[in-house]
Amino acid sequence: MTTIEHWINGSLTQGAATATQPVFNPATGAEQAQVLLGGGADVDAAVQVASAAFETWSESSLTQRTQVMFNFRQLLLEHEEELGRIISAEHGKTVDDARGEITRGREVVEFACGLGDVLKGSFSDQVSRGVDVHNFRQPLGVVAGITPFNFPAMVPLWMHPIAIATGNTFILKPSERDPSAANFVADLYKKAGLPDGVFNVVHGGKPAVDAILTHPSIEAVSFVGSTPIAKYVHEQATAHGKRVQALGGAKNHAVVLPDADLEFAANHITAGAYGSAGERCMAVSVAVAVGDAADGLVEILERKAREVKVGPGDQPGTEMGPLVTKAAQERVENAVGTAAAQGATVVVDGRDLKIEGHEEGFFTGPSLLDHVTTEMQAYKEELFGPVLAIVRTDTLDEAIDLITARSPRRWSPPASMCCARSRWPGRWKTPARWPSWSAPPRS
Repeated sequence: MTTIEHWINGSLTQGAATATQPVFNPATGAEQAQVLLGGGADVDAAVQVASAAFETWSESSLTQRTQVMFNFRQLLLEHEEELGRIISAEHGKTVDDARGEITRGREVVEFACGLGDVLKGSFSDQVSRGVDVHNFRQPLGVVAGITPFNFPAMVPLWMHPIAIATGNTFILKPSERDPSAANFVADLYKKAGLPDGVFNVVHGGKPAVDAILTHPSIEAVSFVGSTPIAKYVHEQATAHGKRVQALGGAKNHAVVLPDADLEFAANHITAGAYGSAGERCMAVSVAVAVGDAADGLVEILERKAREVKVGPGDQPGTEMGPLVTKAAQERVENAVGTAAAQGATVVVDGRDLKIEGHEEGFFTGPSLLDHVTTEMQAYKEELFGPVLAIVRTDTLDEAIDLITARSPRRWSPPASMCCARSRWPGRWKTPARWPSWSAPPRS
Protein backbone atom coordinates (compact mmCIF):
# COMPACT_ATOMS: atom_id res chain seq x y z
CA MET A 1 0.00 0.00 0.00
CA THR A 2 1.43 3.38 -1.04
CA THR A 3 1.91 5.93 1.74
CA ILE A 4 1.59 9.56 0.64
CA GLU A 5 4.14 11.55 2.63
CA HIS A 6 4.70 15.24 3.32
CA TRP A 7 6.94 17.32 1.07
CA ILE A 8 9.29 19.38 3.22
CA ASN A 9 12.59 21.00 2.24
CA GLY A 10 12.50 19.66 -1.29
CA SER A 11 11.83 15.98 -0.63
CA LEU A 12 9.29 13.50 0.69
CA THR A 13 9.34 12.80 4.41
CA GLN A 14 7.23 11.00 6.97
CA GLY A 15 8.06 13.59 9.58
CA ALA A 16 6.50 13.05 12.99
CA ALA A 17 3.23 11.71 11.60
CA THR A 18 2.17 8.20 12.58
CA ALA A 19 -1.56 8.26 11.86
CA THR A 20 -2.87 7.72 8.33
CA GLN A 21 -6.15 7.93 6.43
CA PRO A 22 -7.27 5.90 3.41
CA VAL A 23 -7.31 7.49 -0.02
CA PHE A 24 -9.89 5.86 -2.28
CA ASN A 25 -10.42 5.49 -5.99
CA PRO A 26 -14.00 6.84 -6.18
CA ALA A 27 -14.72 4.91 -9.39
CA THR A 28 -14.01 1.53 -7.82
CA GLY A 29 -14.50 2.22 -4.12
CA ALA A 30 -11.13 0.59 -3.47
CA GLU A 31 -8.52 1.97 -1.12
CA GLN A 32 -5.50 2.85 -3.24
CA ALA A 33 -3.19 4.61 -0.79
CA GLN A 34 -2.72 5.89 2.73
CA VAL A 35 -1.98 9.54 3.42
CA LEU A 36 -0.07 10.67 6.49
CA LEU A 37 -1.99 12.88 8.90
CA GLY A 38 0.41 15.49 10.14
CA GLY A 39 0.00 17.70 13.17
CA GLY A 40 1.74 20.47 15.02
CA ALA A 41 5.21 18.91 14.84
CA ASP A 42 5.04 18.52 11.07
CA VAL A 43 3.71 22.05 10.56
CA ASP A 44 6.46 23.40 12.78
CA ALA A 45 9.10 21.47 10.84
CA ALA A 46 7.78 22.95 7.59
CA VAL A 47 7.71 26.44 9.10
CA GLN A 48 11.33 26.16 10.26
CA VAL A 49 12.43 25.11 6.80
CA ALA A 50 10.32 27.78 5.10
CA SER A 51 11.61 30.47 7.47
CA ALA A 52 15.21 29.58 6.66
CA ALA A 53 14.47 29.55 2.92
CA PHE A 54 12.76 32.92 3.20
CA GLU A 55 16.00 34.63 4.22
CA THR A 56 17.47 34.02 0.77
CA TRP A 57 14.33 33.73 -1.39
CA SER A 58 13.01 37.11 -0.22
CA GLU A 59 16.25 38.69 -1.42
CA SER A 60 16.20 36.91 -4.78
CA SER A 61 15.88 38.96 -7.94
CA LEU A 62 12.68 39.30 -9.91
CA THR A 63 14.54 37.68 -12.79
CA GLN A 64 15.20 34.56 -10.73
CA ARG A 65 11.63 34.35 -9.51
CA THR A 66 10.07 34.84 -12.93
CA GLN A 67 12.44 32.32 -14.49
CA VAL A 68 11.24 29.72 -12.00
CA MET A 69 7.64 30.60 -12.84
CA PHE A 70 8.25 30.32 -16.58
CA ASN A 71 9.88 26.93 -16.05
CA PHE A 72 7.03 25.84 -13.79
CA ARG A 73 4.44 26.90 -16.35
CA GLN A 74 6.17 24.87 -19.04
CA LEU A 75 6.28 21.80 -16.80
CA LEU A 76 2.57 22.16 -16.05
CA LEU A 77 1.94 22.11 -19.80
CA GLU A 78 4.14 19.08 -20.39
CA HIS A 79 2.65 17.07 -17.52
CA GLU A 80 -0.98 18.19 -17.84
CA GLU A 81 -2.25 14.76 -18.87
CA GLU A 82 -0.38 12.97 -16.08
CA LEU A 83 -1.54 15.41 -13.42
CA GLY A 84 -5.08 15.23 -14.78
CA ARG A 85 -5.12 11.45 -14.39
CA ILE A 86 -3.78 11.72 -10.84
CA ILE A 87 -6.63 14.09 -9.98
CA SER A 88 -9.22 11.90 -11.69
CA ALA A 89 -8.04 8.78 -9.86
CA GLU A 90 -8.44 10.38 -6.42
CA HIS A 91 -11.26 12.89 -6.94
CA GLY A 92 -13.37 11.04 -9.49
CA LYS A 93 -13.88 13.87 -12.00
CA THR A 94 -13.25 13.20 -15.67
CA VAL A 95 -9.72 13.59 -16.98
CA ASP A 96 -10.92 16.37 -19.30
CA ASP A 97 -12.44 18.20 -16.33
CA ALA A 98 -9.20 17.78 -14.40
CA ARG A 99 -7.20 19.14 -17.32
CA GLY A 100 -9.57 22.09 -17.42
CA GLU A 101 -8.84 23.00 -13.81
CA ILE A 102 -5.10 22.75 -14.48
CA THR A 103 -5.52 25.16 -17.38
CA ARG A 104 -7.38 27.64 -15.16
CA GLY A 105 -4.72 27.33 -12.49
CA ARG A 106 -1.96 27.81 -15.05
CA GLU A 107 -3.47 31.19 -15.91
CA VAL A 108 -2.46 32.37 -12.43
CA VAL A 109 1.07 31.06 -13.00
CA GLU A 110 1.18 33.11 -16.21
CA PHE A 111 0.07 36.16 -14.23
CA ALA A 112 2.88 35.45 -11.76
CA CYS A 113 5.37 35.31 -14.65
CA GLY A 114 4.66 38.99 -15.31
CA LEU A 115 4.36 40.09 -11.71
CA GLY A 116 7.52 42.20 -11.82
CA ASP A 117 5.63 45.17 -13.19
CA VAL A 118 2.99 44.91 -10.45
CA LEU A 119 5.70 44.94 -7.78
CA LYS A 120 7.18 48.23 -8.91
CA GLY A 121 7.42 50.91 -6.28
CA SER A 122 6.95 54.63 -6.71
CA PHE A 123 8.57 57.90 -5.72
CA SER A 124 6.89 61.27 -5.22
CA ASP A 125 9.11 64.33 -4.92
CA GLN A 126 8.22 67.17 -2.56
CA VAL A 127 4.71 66.03 -1.57
CA SER A 128 5.16 68.55 1.19
CA ARG A 129 8.00 70.96 1.84
CA GLY A 130 11.10 68.85 2.37
CA VAL A 131 9.10 65.60 2.26
CA ASP A 132 9.54 62.92 -0.39
CA VAL A 133 7.43 59.74 -0.46
CA HIS A 134 8.81 56.32 -1.39
CA ASN A 135 6.47 53.36 -1.91
CA PHE A 136 7.73 49.81 -2.26
CA ARG A 137 6.51 46.28 -1.59
CA GLN A 138 8.06 43.63 0.62
CA PRO A 139 7.16 39.96 1.14
CA LEU A 140 5.62 38.91 4.44
CA GLY A 141 7.49 35.70 5.18
CA VAL A 142 6.00 32.24 5.57
CA VAL A 143 2.42 32.07 4.27
CA ALA A 144 0.05 29.11 4.03
CA GLY A 145 -2.85 27.78 1.98
CA ILE A 146 -5.60 25.42 3.14
CA THR A 147 -7.44 24.02 0.14
CA PRO A 148 -10.49 21.80 -0.59
CA PHE A 149 -10.83 18.46 -2.34
CA ASN A 150 -12.91 19.59 -5.32
CA PHE A 151 -10.12 21.41 -7.18
CA PRO A 152 -6.86 19.90 -5.90
CA ALA A 153 -4.77 21.66 -8.56
CA MET A 154 -6.62 24.87 -9.44
CA VAL A 155 -7.38 26.26 -5.98
CA PRO A 156 -3.79 25.87 -4.68
CA LEU A 157 -2.61 27.43 -7.95
CA TRP A 158 -4.67 30.49 -7.05
CA MET A 159 -2.39 30.89 -4.05
CA HIS A 160 1.19 29.67 -4.16
CA PRO A 161 2.42 31.11 -7.50
CA ILE A 162 1.55 34.65 -6.40
CA ALA A 163 2.93 34.16 -2.89
CA ILE A 164 6.18 32.68 -4.19
CA ALA A 165 6.63 35.20 -7.01
CA THR A 166 6.32 38.04 -4.49
CA GLY A 167 9.15 36.58 -2.39
CA ASN A 168 7.27 34.63 0.26
CA THR A 169 7.70 30.97 1.15
CA PHE A 170 4.66 28.73 1.19
CA ILE A 171 3.13 25.82 3.11
CA LEU A 172 0.21 24.00 1.49
CA LYS A 173 -2.26 21.89 3.47
CA PRO A 174 -4.31 20.14 0.76
CA SER A 175 -7.38 18.01 1.30
CA GLU A 176 -6.58 14.60 2.69
CA ARG A 177 -9.17 13.09 0.32
CA ASP A 178 -7.07 13.68 -2.83
CA PRO A 179 -3.55 14.64 -1.69
CA SER A 180 -1.33 13.37 -4.51
CA ALA A 181 -1.72 16.38 -6.81
CA ALA A 182 -0.02 18.61 -4.22
CA ASN A 183 3.08 16.40 -4.07
CA PHE A 184 3.20 16.20 -7.87
CA VAL A 185 3.14 20.00 -8.11
CA ALA A 186 5.85 20.22 -5.45
CA ASP A 187 8.08 17.99 -7.57
CA LEU A 188 7.42 20.18 -10.62
CA TYR A 189 8.53 23.24 -8.64
CA LYS A 190 11.78 21.49 -7.73
CA LYS A 191 12.38 20.61 -11.39
CA ALA A 192 11.63 24.23 -12.28
CA GLY A 193 14.53 25.37 -10.10
CA LEU A 194 12.68 26.55 -7.01
CA PRO A 195 15.05 26.36 -4.00
CA ASP A 196 14.28 23.72 -1.38
CA GLY A 197 12.06 24.94 1.43
CA VAL A 198 10.26 27.64 -0.56
CA PHE A 199 7.27 25.35 -1.26
CA ASN A 200 6.23 22.70 1.26
CA VAL A 201 3.27 20.35 1.64
CA VAL A 202 1.93 19.10 4.97
CA HIS A 203 -0.90 16.57 4.78
CA GLY A 204 -3.46 16.15 7.53
CA GLY A 205 -6.82 17.08 8.98
CA LYS A 206 -7.94 19.51 11.66
CA PRO A 207 -4.80 19.22 13.84
CA ALA A 208 -2.67 20.36 10.90
CA VAL A 209 -5.12 23.18 10.13
CA ASP A 210 -5.15 24.37 13.73
CA ALA A 211 -1.35 24.30 13.85
CA ILE A 212 -1.22 26.53 10.77
CA LEU A 213 -3.79 28.96 12.16
CA THR A 214 -1.97 29.38 15.46
CA HIS A 215 1.72 29.13 14.52
CA PRO A 216 3.42 32.43 15.40
CA SER A 217 5.76 32.35 12.40
CA ILE A 218 3.06 31.97 9.73
CA GLU A 219 2.15 35.46 8.59
CA ALA A 220 -0.87 34.92 6.34
CA VAL A 221 -3.40 32.21 5.50
CA SER A 222 -5.56 31.69 2.42
CA PHE A 223 -8.50 29.29 2.63
CA VAL A 224 -11.18 27.91 0.32
CA GLY A 225 -13.91 25.60 1.62
CA SER A 226 -17.27 25.54 3.34
CA THR A 227 -18.67 28.69 4.92
CA PRO A 228 -18.61 27.43 8.55
CA ILE A 229 -14.96 26.44 8.23
CA ALA A 230 -14.15 29.71 6.46
CA LYS A 231 -15.52 31.59 9.47
CA TYR A 232 -13.53 29.36 11.82
CA VAL A 233 -10.32 29.92 9.85
CA HIS A 234 -10.86 33.68 9.83
CA GLU A 235 -11.59 33.85 13.55
CA GLN A 236 -8.67 31.68 14.62
CA ALA A 237 -6.05 33.10 12.28
CA THR A 238 -6.90 36.76 12.84
CA ALA A 239 -6.95 36.16 16.59
CA HIS A 240 -3.32 35.06 16.20
CA GLY A 241 -2.30 38.15 14.23
CA LYS A 242 -2.39 36.76 10.72
CA ARG A 243 -3.69 38.23 7.52
CA VAL A 244 -6.49 36.04 6.22
CA GLN A 245 -8.62 35.54 3.17
CA ALA A 246 -11.29 32.88 3.59
CA LEU A 247 -13.66 31.95 0.78
CA GLY A 248 -16.80 29.98 1.71
CA GLY A 249 -19.57 28.11 -0.07
CA ALA A 250 -22.46 29.20 -2.25
CA LYS A 251 -25.97 28.39 -3.44
CA ASN A 252 -26.20 29.59 -7.03
CA HIS A 253 -29.42 30.37 -8.90
CA ALA A 254 -30.30 30.57 -12.60
CA VAL A 255 -33.46 32.47 -13.51
CA VAL A 256 -35.32 31.40 -16.67
CA LEU A 257 -37.95 33.75 -18.11
CA PRO A 258 -40.91 32.72 -20.29
CA ASP A 259 -39.38 34.24 -23.45
CA ALA A 260 -36.07 32.37 -23.02
CA ASP A 261 -34.67 29.88 -25.51
CA LEU A 262 -35.39 26.91 -23.25
CA GLU A 263 -33.14 24.50 -25.12
CA PHE A 264 -30.22 26.91 -24.83
CA ALA A 265 -30.96 27.62 -21.16
CA ALA A 266 -31.30 23.92 -20.32
CA ASN A 267 -27.98 23.12 -21.96
CA HIS A 268 -26.11 25.53 -19.73
CA ILE A 269 -28.09 24.74 -16.58
CA THR A 270 -27.40 21.03 -17.08
CA ALA A 271 -23.68 21.68 -17.46
CA GLY A 272 -23.70 23.98 -14.43
CA ALA A 273 -25.65 21.58 -12.22
CA TYR A 274 -24.06 18.24 -13.09
CA GLY A 275 -20.56 19.14 -14.24
CA SER A 276 -17.89 17.73 -11.92
CA ALA A 277 -20.76 15.86 -10.24
CA GLY A 278 -21.94 19.16 -8.75
CA GLU A 279 -18.90 19.26 -6.46
CA ARG A 280 -18.01 22.89 -6.98
CA CYS A 281 -19.01 26.08 -5.24
CA MET A 282 -20.08 27.65 -8.54
CA ALA A 283 -22.48 24.83 -9.44
CA VAL A 284 -25.97 25.92 -10.49
CA SER A 285 -28.03 24.11 -7.89
CA VAL A 286 -31.31 26.07 -8.24
CA ALA A 287 -33.19 26.97 -11.41
CA VAL A 288 -35.90 29.56 -10.83
CA ALA A 289 -38.55 29.09 -13.53
CA VAL A 290 -40.73 32.14 -14.03
CA GLY A 291 -44.35 31.75 -15.14
CA ASP A 292 -44.96 29.73 -18.29
CA ALA A 293 -41.29 28.77 -18.57
CA ALA A 294 -41.57 26.13 -15.85
CA ASP A 295 -43.24 23.15 -17.54
CA GLY A 296 -41.24 23.39 -20.75
CA LEU A 297 -37.97 23.90 -18.89
CA VAL A 298 -38.53 20.90 -16.63
CA GLU A 299 -39.38 18.73 -19.64
CA ILE A 300 -36.13 19.61 -21.39
CA LEU A 301 -34.02 19.37 -18.22
CA GLU A 302 -35.43 15.91 -17.57
CA ARG A 303 -34.35 14.74 -21.00
CA LYS A 304 -30.90 16.23 -20.68
CA ALA A 305 -30.36 14.87 -17.15
CA ARG A 306 -31.15 11.38 -18.36
CA GLU A 307 -28.71 11.81 -21.26
CA VAL A 308 -25.72 12.60 -19.01
CA LYS A 309 -23.23 9.75 -19.36
CA VAL A 310 -22.04 8.72 -15.90
CA GLY A 311 -18.98 6.54 -15.50
CA PRO A 312 -15.33 6.35 -14.44
CA GLY A 313 -13.51 9.60 -15.03
CA ASP A 314 -10.76 7.99 -17.09
CA GLN A 315 -13.13 6.40 -19.62
CA PRO A 316 -13.57 8.22 -22.94
CA GLY A 317 -17.03 9.68 -23.33
CA THR A 318 -17.76 9.95 -19.61
CA GLU A 319 -19.44 13.26 -18.81
CA MET A 320 -19.83 12.87 -15.05
CA GLY A 321 -17.76 10.81 -12.65
CA PRO A 322 -18.45 9.53 -9.14
CA LEU A 323 -18.57 11.54 -5.94
CA VAL A 324 -15.35 11.80 -3.98
CA THR A 325 -16.23 9.48 -1.06
CA LYS A 326 -18.84 6.99 0.07
CA ALA A 327 -19.96 9.49 2.70
CA ALA A 328 -20.51 12.14 0.03
CA GLN A 329 -22.57 9.68 -2.02
CA GLU A 330 -24.75 8.79 0.96
CA ARG A 331 -25.20 12.46 1.94
CA VAL A 332 -26.38 13.46 -1.54
CA GLU A 333 -28.72 10.50 -1.93
CA ASN A 334 -30.18 11.11 1.53
CA ALA A 335 -30.82 14.73 0.50
CA VAL A 336 -32.86 13.54 -2.49
CA GLY A 337 -34.90 11.29 -0.20
CA THR A 338 -35.45 14.13 2.24
CA ALA A 339 -36.63 16.40 -0.57
CA ALA A 340 -39.17 13.81 -1.66
CA ALA A 341 -40.39 13.42 1.92
CA GLN A 342 -40.79 17.20 2.21
CA GLY A 343 -42.99 17.36 -0.89
CA ALA A 344 -40.65 17.88 -3.84
CA THR A 345 -41.34 15.98 -7.05
CA VAL A 346 -38.41 13.74 -7.99
CA VAL A 347 -38.46 14.06 -11.77
CA VAL A 348 -35.13 12.29 -12.25
CA ASP A 349 -33.84 10.07 -9.46
CA GLY A 350 -30.09 9.50 -9.53
CA ARG A 351 -29.96 7.30 -6.46
CA ASP A 352 -28.80 3.68 -6.45
CA LEU A 353 -26.96 4.01 -9.75
CA LYS A 354 -24.70 1.06 -10.52
CA ILE A 355 -22.05 1.19 -13.24
CA GLU A 356 -21.19 -2.17 -14.78
CA GLY A 357 -17.75 -3.27 -13.66
CA HIS A 358 -17.65 -0.51 -11.02
CA GLU A 359 -20.49 -1.57 -8.76
CA GLU A 360 -18.65 -0.47 -5.61
CA GLY A 361 -17.85 2.99 -6.95
CA PHE A 362 -19.30 6.11 -5.34
CA PHE A 363 -21.67 6.84 -8.21
CA THR A 364 -24.93 8.70 -8.09
CA GLY A 365 -26.72 9.92 -11.18
CA PRO A 366 -28.12 13.39 -11.89
CA SER A 367 -31.23 14.16 -9.84
CA LEU A 368 -33.87 16.71 -10.84
CA LEU A 369 -36.31 18.00 -8.22
CA ASP A 370 -39.40 20.02 -9.16
CA HIS A 371 -41.81 22.06 -7.01
CA VAL A 372 -39.07 22.78 -4.49
CA THR A 373 -39.91 25.45 -1.92
CA THR A 374 -37.59 27.73 0.00
CA GLU A 375 -38.36 25.88 3.23
CA MET A 376 -36.96 22.57 1.97
CA GLN A 377 -33.46 21.43 2.84
CA ALA A 378 -32.72 20.82 -0.84
CA TYR A 379 -33.10 24.56 -1.33
CA LYS A 380 -31.47 25.86 1.84
CA GLU A 381 -28.39 23.65 1.99
CA GLU A 382 -25.40 23.45 -0.33
CA LEU A 383 -25.67 19.78 -1.32
CA PHE A 384 -22.37 19.66 -3.24
CA GLY A 385 -23.65 16.96 -5.55
CA PRO A 386 -25.49 16.45 -8.87
CA VAL A 387 -28.89 17.67 -7.65
CA LEU A 388 -30.82 20.44 -9.40
CA ALA A 389 -33.82 22.02 -7.67
CA ILE A 390 -36.58 23.77 -9.65
CA VAL A 391 -38.34 26.61 -7.85
CA ARG A 392 -41.37 28.13 -9.59
CA THR A 393 -42.37 31.79 -9.36
CA ASP A 394 -45.09 33.79 -11.11
CA THR A 395 -43.04 36.91 -11.88
CA LEU A 396 -39.47 38.08 -12.31
CA ASP A 397 -39.85 40.31 -9.25
CA GLU A 398 -40.70 37.25 -7.16
CA ALA A 399 -37.62 35.47 -8.51
CA ILE A 400 -35.38 38.41 -7.65
CA ASP A 401 -36.89 38.70 -4.17
CA LEU A 402 -36.39 34.98 -3.64
CA ILE A 403 -32.71 35.14 -4.55
CA THR A 404 -32.13 38.29 -2.53
CA ALA A 405 -33.68 36.66 0.53
CA ARG A 406 -31.50 33.56 0.02
CA SER A 407 -28.27 35.55 -0.18
CA PRO A 408 -26.55 35.39 3.21
CA ARG A 409 -25.94 38.62 5.04
CA ARG A 410 -22.40 39.82 4.65
CA TRP A 411 -20.53 38.36 7.58
CA SER A 412 -18.48 40.84 9.55
CA PRO A 413 -15.95 39.80 12.18
CA PRO A 414 -16.01 41.38 15.63
CA ALA A 415 -14.44 44.81 15.79
CA SER A 416 -11.48 43.40 17.69
CA MET A 417 -10.58 41.39 14.60
CA CYS A 418 -10.67 44.39 12.30
CA CYS A 419 -8.04 46.48 13.98
CA ALA A 420 -4.65 47.13 12.37
CA ARG A 421 -2.03 44.51 12.98
CA SER A 422 -0.03 45.35 16.08
CA ARG A 423 2.58 42.55 16.14
CA TRP A 424 5.70 44.07 14.60
CA PRO A 425 7.77 41.56 12.63
CA GLY A 426 11.15 42.10 14.24
CA ARG A 427 13.22 40.45 11.53
CA TRP A 428 12.73 43.37 9.13
CA LYS A 429 15.85 45.44 8.68
CA THR A 430 14.34 48.88 9.21
CA PRO A 431 11.00 50.11 10.58
CA ALA A 432 10.19 51.48 7.10
CA ARG A 433 10.07 47.97 5.65
CA TRP A 434 6.49 47.14 6.49
CA PRO A 435 5.63 43.86 4.75
CA SER A 436 2.73 43.27 2.40
CA TRP A 437 1.53 40.10 0.74
CA SER A 438 -0.10 40.26 -2.65
CA ALA A 439 -3.30 38.22 -2.40
CA PRO A 440 -4.02 35.72 -5.18
CA PRO A 441 -6.52 36.83 -7.81
CA ARG A 442 -10.03 35.44 -7.65
CA SER A 443 -10.87 32.91 -10.36
